[in-house]
Amino acid sequence: MVGRQEEPSRVLRASPDFIRQIEGYSLTTVEIHYFFPDHPRLLQLYAFQQYDEAPQFPVLRRFLDFWVREIEGPLHSVRVAHKKLIGPQEWRAVDGIISIH
Repeated sequence: MVGRQEEPSRVLRASPDFIRQIEGYSLTTVEIHYFFPDHPRLLQLYAFQQYDEAPQFPVLRRFLDFWVREIEGPLHSVRVAHKKLIGPQEWRAVDGIISIH
């Protein structure tokens, strides 16, 4: 057709977080309790979320290795929770008819 302008082509890209989930990473929440360096009887809490691979958690292990090597606050405890965000769909069969008015 004469006079028709073509739309510019766009490249759609998935977010890096989505790609990591497809690769097997899951959302990991970490609570680290550590002793305050200047007051060794006081506990401090450091919490964060990141994408990591369960059950080995290589990203978390590298972070904890860094912590022990570089940060003065000795670790007391580490609590980890993770949730796989992408997986098989859950479904259940419904017996009956659903009417929408």
